[in-house]
Amino acid sequence: MPALPAVFDGFTARPLSADDAAAVAELIVTAEPGDDTGEYPDPDDVADEWAGWKVDLGRDAVAVEAADGALVGYASVSALANIRDSFRVSLDGRVHPAHRGRGIGRALLDWQLARGAEVHAERHPEARATLVVGVLGTQPDLERLVAARNLTAERWYRSMERPLTDLPEEQQASGAELVPFTWDRDEEVRRTHNAAFTQHHGSSERDQESWQSLFTGQRSFRPDLSVLAVADGEVQGYVLAYVYESDARAKGYRETVLGQIGVLPGARGRGIASAMIVRALRSAADAGCARAALDVDSDNVTGALRLYEGLGFETVRTRVSWSTSLPPVAAD
Repeated sequence: MPALPAVFDGFTARPLSADDAAAVAELIVTAEPGDDTGEYPDPDDVADEWAGWKVDLGRDAVAVEAADGALVGYASVSALANIRDSFRVSLDGRVHPAHRGRGIGRALLDWQLARGAEVHAERHPEARATLVVGVLGTQPDLERLVAARNLTAERWYRSMERPLTDLPEEQQASGAELVPFTWDRDEEVRRTHNAAFTQHHGSSERDQESWQSLFTGQRSFRPDLSVLAVADGEVQGYVLAYVYESDARAKGYRETVLGQIGVLPGARGRGIASAMIVRALRSAADAGCARAALDVDSDNVTGALRLYEGLGFETVRTRVSWSTSLPPVAAD
């Protein structure tokens, strides 16, 4: 593990701990008016995120605190075990708005880049690695910071939303039946997801453990609002829905988040995706949700952006994936 970040007098860097979940959640919510992530996590959400990504807090995350012990910044490094084109390592963090401009973010990013290189060498030295930072359009200071560290913009994403009013009429999925998600099909949906995303940028295989920890095992997962498309007894497509209660408390309304949407390559072009999404939107409206949200890669190879726009979704924020590539680590 690299040395802890060097910060200005009056601040102290230390490893992050599970006891920091509440302070991290509070920091994110405090920064939300300026950062505009659309997210208002509570401590359980933060803990779930760390657990889902298997973050070793003692080695892969740091906190910066003021002299009075208040958390003013944090950073983490996380990666899944499986790789496809490269070993992708995510760098995440935040600095309290009142303490930005003091070099804390720069120190945290330098630590993340060093720790990310170590994680690469420890876990997949034989593969090329990609260290990734997500930068929202509302974070110009972070954009300048990652650019100064020679990261480059590699991919553009959109967060899209629509109200659950004036919904499209139910649509037919040619050759497939729309059914609710049931737990006996969870493993089949996982395999369908892996097959559907083989050509998607930055994607990797989801094994059973990561599938559960990141997707259907989440507290926010709503199987009753999720939809499957089945043909000849096999899953051809899926829409997995989530409702984050902490966001609902902050916003004053519930929102269904269509977190994963996929159709097998051989079943595309038959209206399955649009039919599933319309069914999911109607189910969420019937359950009392007021809005729906999803994220999309602007260069998605399946043309998903046009599909979502055609179903009434509009872009509410943008995010750019900035990255730096590391070659395989030479054998000793």
